[in-house]
Amino acid sequence: MRGPLLAAAGGSMGGPLARTIRAKLTAALQPTHLEVRDDSPRHGGPPGAETHFGVLVVSGRFSGLPPLQRHRLVHEALRAELAGPLHALQVIARTPEQWESDPQVPPAPPCLGGSKRERRRGDGEEETGQQ
Repeated sequence: MRGPLLAAAGGSMGGPLARTIRAKLTAALQPTHLEVRDDSPRHGGPPGAETHFGVLVVSGRFSGLPPLQRHRLVHEALRAELAGPLHALQVIARTPEQWESDPQVPPAPPCLGGSKRERRRGDGEEETGQQ
């Protein structure tokens, strides 16, 4: 995973929200592998904002569940954070067997929103279709 990686074994790594995410996912899903990535700096927020994260969760709790149900388990564990400071969360949820057969992690999606300081197409400017 790209971005600052906060591995499960690194107890004190990351800010308060990263530590909370790690603790809640560990308690709820008993993962065999957990990675928490803070993508906030890539999204134009102030330093230390902790608003955008990616998680890779490998858990036996996902066995027999389709991807949507796996994501729901992750979101349920982080309900309070998603209702508050956590603005965006990329979830990769795999079973231990899936992780063992393919430990590759897809790259994080690009930030398409830009910075609040950048002028976006359609924000007070007439679109002409020209580059």
